[in-house]
Amino acid sequence: MPIKRLIRELSRFPGIGEKTASRLAAYILRASAEDARCLAESILEVKRLIRLCPVCFNFTEKEMCDICADPGRDRETICIVEEPDALIAIEESGEYRGVYHVLHGALAPLDGIGPEQLKIRELLQRIAGNAVQEIIVATNPNVQGESTALLITSLVKEKGVRVTRIGFGVPVGGDLKYADRMTLAKSLEYRRGME
Repeated sequence: MPIKRLIRELSRFPGIGEKTASRLAAYILRASAEDARCLAESILEVKRLIRLCPVCFNFTEKEMCDICADPGRDRETICIVEEPDALIAIEESGEYRGVYHVLHGALAPLDGIGPEQLKIRELLQRIAGNAVQEIIVATNPNVQGESTALLITSLVKEKGVRVTRIGFGVPVGGDLKYADRMTLAKSLEYRRGME
């Protein structure tokens, strides 16, 4: 049955359960045939035109992504992220002017994701071929992200490159009494001096 197939396919998306997939399927059914065609065509177009940047592995429709092609970026600093959406979030802050390296995942041995499935080898080749001064590890603050950060740190330090980690802790505008134990522990661990 087509509706069940659509729900099954939509529920394969990360964060989309069967109930959300059912709501999305109902929305698609209520949409005009033109809207449904546009959605299907946009999915096919993305699959046809978007590729990985050969330098940083961000998504791009060009030969090289806009960040790697920008001569004004600081190539001595590389920020390592797990996925392109983390790169987008950092870019939106407007504070970072270096370049990136997208791993396309994090270590998760139980899911069959080891160093070979990530873009770590390419990172090491990139460091060896350039005058990189600092690597900023911006993996997620969870078990997989921390494991990935430790592995990258051990591999990169052998190359004589400075390795830093993004700060974690209480968000700006947050209230300490509402922060959980882990957040407070990381806030203390990653504290910095007042200047």
